[in-house]
Amino acid sequence: MNQALLDKIESEQFRKEPANFNVGDSVRVHTKVVEGDKERIQVFSGVVIGRRGRGLNATFTVRRISYGEGVERVFPLHSPRVDKVEVEREGKVRRAKLTYLRKRLGKRATLVKEKEGRGTHGATPAATVAATPVAAVQPVVAEPVGAVAAEAK
Repeated sequence: MNQALLDKIESEQFRKEPANFNVGDSVRVHTKVVEGDKERIQVFSGVVIGRRGRGLNATFTVRRISYGEGVERVFPLHSPRVDKVEVEREGKVRRAKLTYLRKRLGKRATLVKEKEGRGTHGATPAATVAATPVAAVQPVVAEPVGAVAAEAK
């Protein structure tokens, strides 16, 4: 079959709202679970360690530590069983796959640097002091303690 025809058929099955998360983000995946005739939502939270595929075949892998044991689940991105994906924390990574987290234990297994926004909060205090103009700095005059007490009376 023609690839354009396949893409058109697949486009009808896509998720209405696109998933806005990347590898390294801490996410909460809400999945629909059917037990008998009842359906409920189950949440799986962890770090996205990889994305793969294209189109309807796109999947992502989420890893978390549960009772000291690493648990990974692979979710189809466009599955109707995946209700929604919430981003808890955005991570800053320089890899497409975070398989090295499998070897880590404890807090290091979930440790992914947070993205920092642009601004002066990331600058060092010396850099912000150097950026202030000299005329804006008021000189501090030290007075003896007794002189302040005498003025208060």
